[in-house]
Amino acid sequence: MTVLCETERLIIRQLDLGDADFILRLLNDESFIRYIGDKKVRTREDAINHLTNGPMASYKTNGFGLNLVQLKGESTPIGMCGLLKREELEHPDLGYAFFPEFCGKGYAREAAEAVLKQAVAEHSMHTILAVTAPNNLRSMHLLESIGFNLTGTKELYGLENNLFEYHGR
Repeated sequence: MTVLCETERLIIRQLDLGDADFILRLLNDESFIRYIGDKKVRTREDAINHLTNGPMASYKTNGFGLNLVQLKGESTPIGMCGLLKREELEHPDLGYAFFPEFCGKGYAREAAEAVLKQAVAEHSMHTILAVTAPNNLRSMHLLESIGFNLTGTKELYGLENNLFEYHGR
């Protein structure tokens, strides 16, 4: 288990194959499908393939990827947060998703700020993007509150998204 960073309440670590049940549950959550998209992960085997070809492949190729976010002291996985490198975008982008019961408690903000700080320090990233569905008001508010600026829109996977940009210090 590779821990990337910790906050007062959270541990942010790389995903591994032992997280297949977590991924299966999160990617089939109604809010994940509505705001992020249907990844067609329906079985534990699908989840293992998603982990292998998604986050774990990104760690090897890019040195970063989406990470598991868990409550400190409990090992309870509550969501994921990290950076993606998509061919369609010039710079890496911040991604996050949390189970509904952990939304509105500041966990996403705490995780996103820690991931941004780690990306600037460890990878010398100075421009990081983020995309959101235009109707995802909570996500847009979160991005603006941590220093992202809305710069326009970007079509990804056949859907128009708001495009945000962050400049690290």
